[in-house]
Amino acid sequence: MRILIVTHVVRKNDGQGRVNYEIVQAALAAGHSVTLLAAEAAAELVAHPRVRFVRVAKSRLPTRLVQYQMFALRCGAWIRAHRNEFDVVHVNGFIAWARSDVNAAHFVHDGWYRCGFYPFRLLHSFYHAYQVIYTRLNVACEKWAFRHTEVIVPVSQKVAGEVRALGVGAARMQVIHNGVDVDEFRPGACERARFGLPQAPFMLLFAGDLRMSRKNLDTVLHALIHTSADVHLAVAGILHNSPYPALVESLGLSARVHFTDMVMDMPALMRSVDAFVFPSRYEPMGLVLLEALSAGLPVITVRTAGGAEVIEPGSGVVLDDPDDAAALGAAIMRVASDTDYARSLGTRAREVAKSLSWQAMAERYLTVYEQVHARRAAQPLPPACATEPVKL
Repeated sequence: MRILIVTHVVRKNDGQGRVNYEIVQAALAAGHSVTLLAAEAAAELVAHPRVRFVRVAKSRLPTRLVQYQMFALRCGAWIRAHRNEFDVVHVNGFIAWARSDVNAAHFVHDGWYRCGFYPFRLLHSFYHAYQVIYTRLNVACEKWAFRHTEVIVPVSQKVAGEVRALGVGAARMQVIHNGVDVDEFRPGACERARFGLPQAPFMLLFAGDLRMSRKNLDTVLHALIHTSADVHLAVAGILHNSPYPALVESLGLSARVHFTDMVMDMPALMRSVDAFVFPSRYEPMGLVLLEALSAGLPVITVRTAGGAEVIEPGSGVVLDDPDDAAALGAAIMRVASDTDYARSLGTRAREVAKSLSWQAMAERYLTVYEQVHARRAAQPLPPACATEPVKL
């Protein structure tokens, strides 16, 4: 097959970019050719003889809202000019003003807007007003993108529900969960000293954006008050402009909370802790949660976190309310105080993760491509009018 993938970035150290990176690798291994219409792509992909990289220049106009619209206009023009060169066109959400065959839904702005934890208000400030306008415009654009594709691939059942809320029928959707590198994220030797962590305490890990309330570190910190003094918390994430060090100090938790700042070797950090806590108030399908499962960690999360749906009974703890600090604290204490229970959760978590490998995920996408290609071959499109290539 001749496959076109349209996204901003295709590389390993990016959530959506990693998904597309693994799809490309699987497609190449299966003998297909791939064109990447993107702003950035991993060098090892670009160097492959069956990969064509069409770089879409980033706009220098102000605001992300305008920049993304310019990207979508440029990609749409290129796709329309070259559509007949491809058997399958795969886009990611709203990313191009053009029809597609497959649309992977990683994040639905309408779901975020209506989830009950959306923090912005139109009349609060200029920044809030911009965020609301940005979100609502993306809602309209995503509706258009989902209505102009053949198959929608939500990355979780949670996201599928949000797509259905936009008026899209379930028959057009095939859920494919994101993947995880089960070889990279695995149980192994503890290296606490490397990350400046104390050796003795039961160590929780929280990892995420420390500048926004959506990830919900504040509830984790308040839950820590409901636990014993020998339960500590490692916090991985960029500290610049984060309000949480001040909150830790105000709660009297400075001796029990350890900020590692940005960690590049997350597998090693996960091997150095005892459990993972992730009560995100809104999450489509967090890769970090899958990584913790793969590392064999007991995971404590909430239903509002998209990845929670893959956690089977006995492979993790899923709470109902992301803001219930007392319930979270009780769940933490049960894991911290019962070694056999924690070990059982971690063992079963690892088994769940093995069914969610990157290879398994990518093969599911290729199956969708083959289905689309077969339908297109049975009903060939009429020849398009000759169009001059568009300079991007």
